[in-house]
Amino acid sequence: MNPPNPFFQEIVDAHIDIEQWLSGRAEAGRLAALLNRFSPRFSMVTLQGLRLDRTAVDRLFSQGHGKRPGLRIEIDELRDIDVWRDGAVVGYRETQIDESGSCTVRRSTAVLACDESGHITWRHLQETSAAS
Repeated sequence: MNPPNPFFQEIVDAHIDIEQWLSGRAEAGRLAALLNRFSPRFSMVTLQGLRLDRTAVDRLFSQGHGKRPGLRIEIDELRDIDVWRDGAVVGYRETQIDESGSCTVRRSTAVLACDESGHITWRHLQETSAAS
């Protein structure tokens, strides 16, 4: 049996934390652990084409607790684009559905870094809208 891919596991685990946070099911004290997943130099490009840095992502999550009641996030189609000793580029499909019935599907590419202790952080995220 092959060992689990730690980068794939990080993608899944991060989205569990994000779902719990935005839906309001996570305790308010979980914010620090969620934000610790992102490198201080983190950047992303949103579905709308906006560029965000780590400060903007901190603000987004700080203000987002419970803002998406009933949110469910499903991750699938994980694939390695490139892997090296201390990092990886991973592609995946993300589907978000909330209690209002709003559904968005995106194809995302994440750049992840792994330090000597095995802690994985997000360095960059590019989201692209996809057909549902």
